[in-house]
Amino acid sequence: MITTGVTGGRWRASVNAWGAIEPWDGSPVLDWHVAADDRWHTPADEPAVRQKRLGGTAVVETRLRIPEGDAVHRVYSVADHGGLTIIEVENMSALPIAVAFTRGDLLTVLPPTAPIQGITLPAGSIAVPVGHKATVTVALRHTDPVAGTLPNGLATATGVVRGWTATTERASRLLLPDAPVGPRVVAARCELLLNGPAHPEDDPLAFLIALGQMVRMGEGAASWIPDVAHALELAAKGDVRDWRLAAALDAAEIVLVHAGEQRARRDLATMRARLAPSTALSADEPSDPVLFTAWVERRLCAASERGGDLLPAGLPEGWAGTNFEVYGLPTGAESTVSFAVRWHGARPAVLWEQSGTSVALSASALAPEWATTESTGETLWPVPPGLAPADGVSFS
Repeated sequence: MITTGVTGGRWRASVNAWGAIEPWDGSPVLDWHVAADDRWHTPADEPAVRQKRLGGTAVVETRLRIPEGDAVHRVYSVADHGGLTIIEVENMSALPIAVAFTRGDLLTVLPPTAPIQGITLPAGSIAVPVGHKATVTVALRHTDPVAGTLPNGLATATGVVRGWTATTERASRLLLPDAPVGPRVVAARCELLLNGPAHPEDDPLAFLIALGQMVRMGEGAASWIPDVAHALELAAKGDVRDWRLAAALDAAEIVLVHAGEQRARRDLATMRARLAPSTALSADEPSDPVLFTAWVERRLCAASERGGDLLPAGLPEGWAGTNFEVYGLPTGAESTVSFAVRWHGARPAVLWEQSGTSVALSASALAPEWATTESTGETLWPVPPGLAPADGVSFS
């Protein structure tokens, strides 16, 4: 399930595997059906349904195969007019279609068509025609939904994708050779902003890591301090001493910095010294989306008391010879680094820029002899271990 809603608002819904909207407030499900040239198509029953997040964001696109093309259904939420969830259906086929929605309390551009022939639907369902290569748009009000006219000037799906992307990239931006990773991180952050972190009692480490991500995306920190203190107390009593604890303590310090809690930072430093968590990453990626996000970031840059260690686990398999860029990775509670890798033959050329307080940068796995405290610069690292320019691999 994918969550839709507006940050700062209370209304939420899940978008299921075929695009139906399931509000969390208990109101009826908003499903869709398509009358094509051959028959009615019910997405829940059709094998040729494909779904994705656009750019990893909370904009959901579901494609339904119909004769001579697709019906493309998009769902996204906006804060306009007290909060609306917008549904677009684009007819990407060569023939006109009709789309039925299983709720009548929708905002539409034109009055809907009724009655609906050839399919049994819930009472109050409506249908709207969609011409060849045309798009129909309807909306569900988050508060007191009622049928009416769709307002003009609402944000488009493309605009909402840009907004979500900009928000999630406040934490970090990852342009990686492993193309699906960036959208997975964006998706995890969108879900986090809409659902909030795990409860400290359920998983104190996941709570702290999630809250750190939220604060880096602009969430206010001060109101969370009592929960942070409680989570740290639980974490200190636990038996986890691996990278997850190190990541949780790093995230807690970021939250404390944003909240202006300097005394608490000193107490946290004492706790860190006593617990001495391992910063070594596991080889297997975590299944939890928020832990996966932290794991990815720490594979790119691991923060420590000594500064930031770039690519501490070495170069991931398949990345050699492919350029990549990352932005805004934490090297400490008050510092971040952005860096890009370009290839000169079999050697990686690295360009970096630090923001906030500059720290010592190193690359223990790929360039053990290299270190710098410069805020910006570039360098040429040696050929990565296990990679030889004479092994027939072509680099560009």
